[in-house]
Amino acid sequence: MSKEKDIIRKIVDILPQSPALQNNVFESDAEILSFNNKKLLYSVDEFSKEDYFRDDYPYELGLNLAIGTISDILASGGRPLFFSHSISMSENWNMNFVEAFSQGIADVLKDCGAGFIGGDLGKSDSWKYTGIAIGESVKPITRIGAKEGDLIYMTGNVGAGNIEAAMNLVLNYDVLGNKIILPRLKLNLRLKESELISKYATSCIDSSDGVLSSLNTISDLNNVGFEISHIPYKKEGIELCKLISKPKCLLFMGECGEYELVFTISKNNESVLLSEANKNQLVFTKIGEITGKNKKQIKTEDEKIDFMNFEISARDYNNIEEYLSDLNNYVKSNRK
Repeated sequence: MSKEKDIIRKIVDILPQSPALQNNVFESDAEILSFNNKKLLYSVDEFSKEDYFRDDYPYELGLNLAIGTISDILASGGRPLFFSHSISMSENWNMNFVEAFSQGIADVLKDCGAGFIGGDLGKSDSWKYTGIAIGESVKPITRIGAKEGDLIYMTGNVGAGNIEAAMNLVLNYDVLGNKIILPRLKLNLRLKESELISKYATSCIDSSDGVLSSLNTISDLNNVGFEISHIPYKKEGIELCKLISKPKCLLFMGECGEYELVFTISKNNESVLLSEANKNQLVFTKIGEITGKNKKQIKTEDEKIDFMNFEISARDYNNIEEYLSDLNNYVKSNRK
């Protein structure tokens, strides 16, 4: 099977494109549509057990899936207006599960002022969820626009999604014992952050596929590179990596992302961004700088890794253990 991007390009080349569409494929987290002199944003995402969200807490599952769906609208500088979904229920779900799951979604929609406009319901051996969000933006932001010398910032911490995947798939709870307490995944709705980022950023993407994947996308689309000088790892992730004898950079490299906003900004606008963020009690972390196209690397006090030859994609693996092994081997071979 061809790689995912090749498949997407083939589909897009065959299907007739709407004249209202303003962006090219891969250029924006949400599709940007010109409609009645406004800019509408559209996003659709499918989730299943393959995304490694634990489903033993239905409220958190609903909340995370709603935020995951809306995240593309926020990464494009928009405000969600309408929300829809298609649910394939697991046969193990009962009415209490459905109620808690729906309440998680409802609380996210209330927080961002979006309304539910209907959907579809079915049953399956295991759950699947397709979320659809429509928003609008006065000034949409895309993945295009980053240039050499721009600073790289992000919201939140690195590793939440990969910790969740580890707990869901790789680790045996009994082995961990009481050595470490890992919180349940609860994604952050970055509504206020998105509004501020859209004023000043040169490009933006969410970290749904992990931070490294996000940076590679920005780099490839803009023909630039990056140097990462600081990574705000979740402390629980660092403890987990120590416990299972894995390098902490796997939290940065793995593709079960944390749905935070990763963005670039001109150095000239850094001070005004941080000043407004401070006034609004928002926190952004500078993680590095956009460089020339011949550099892609982590260069922190305790990690120096080159990513110029990095071509590992989780979607090319049927066995997650092989994927993790190849990530680990890449780190060993490309440490400086």
